[in-house]
Amino acid sequence: MQIQVRPSIITRNPRLGGEDSVDLLWLSAILKDIKAGSSLIEATKKSGTSYRGAWEKLNLAEEALATPLIIRTKGHGSKLTSFGEFFLEFIDEMQASNHKYVKTYQDMLSKKIGEAGVADSKRWRFSSSSDAVIQQSVSEIKGFDLKIAGSGEALEKLLNNETDLAGYHVSDKKNSKAIHSRLSKNDIQIYPVMKRVQGLMVKKGNPLGIQSILDLTNPKIRFINRQIGSGTRQLLDTLLMDEEISPSDVNGYLHEEFTHSAISNAILAGKADVGIGVKNVAMESGLSFIPLKDEIFFVAMKKEVADQSIATKLIRRIRSHSDTTRGYKAVSLNRQISGWI
Repeated sequence: MQIQVRPSIITRNPRLGGEDSVDLLWLSAILKDIKAGSSLIEATKKSGTSYRGAWEKLNLAEEALATPLIIRTKGHGSKLTSFGEFFLEFIDEMQASNHKYVKTYQDMLSKKIGEAGVADSKRWRFSSSSDAVIQQSVSEIKGFDLKIAGSGEALEKLLNNETDLAGYHVSDKKNSKAIHSRLSKNDIQIYPVMKRVQGLMVKKGNPLGIQSILDLTNPKIRFINRQIGSGTRQLLDTLLMDEEISPSDVNGYLHEEFTHSAISNAILAGKADVGIGVKNVAMESGLSFIPLKDEIFFVAMKKEVADQSIATKLIRRIRSHSDTTRGYKAVSLNRQISGWI
């Protein structure tokens, strides 16, 4: 693509309203041809403009300047008026004096357009903790390659330049502040996008009467866990620690799955009695749900990604879907996460 910045005359018609413009470099070429002896018809052919179109543009320019540029004599062609000759020299001198400056800005604009085009066509790598709202939002916006990873893994990939965006969730304000501090020191932008509820997913009707984390110590209850490095696994470990429960006392603590949906499917298939996950997945799967803790979901990204309009579009889409999905609530104001960052 070639970009050219050219001077124009803008004409305004109070009677008809609106604006018209006449390219001064085009006008200069027409005037030069007429001065050299060409007729208006010949001059317009060289410029690639129709005779009628050229005539209208000349009239617009003369109307804007309130002075004739050419003298039209039937049967004798056209010639420049004295003002027309002055204006031709004026355009040439103006263009010559401004050329180096115009070229600098022209090159700057072309470069920026090229960079924007590359950015718009680029596919940004997005590593995120398993979440239905995130997956739905990304599927509706072209330009992202989403890979599911635990919150901790996603953040490490971002810090190691192995991904461009990271989706992570935290349920503890102290941990959230620590993560925010580390990311900020690496010039990474952090956006809170939604609040969601984590809890215990059990068979419909909760036949085993499970009520809390303490019930996981019952050896007859089969538990299914999330993988090491996931935010949900970290939440579970924190809750177990708060209750002074050893992981070895939980039947199935080492039995792992990588997504909330995999946990719900295992319970539906009778491979486990209880697992930990988000409320929305439990409800969508027809399972019963015992809430444990609210958490905030964040999207972190490099500054070069944050500067792209596609990033803003993604954040807005996530917040929009979270406001219409059970078990979620959009987060967009600092007061909603006071104490978390």
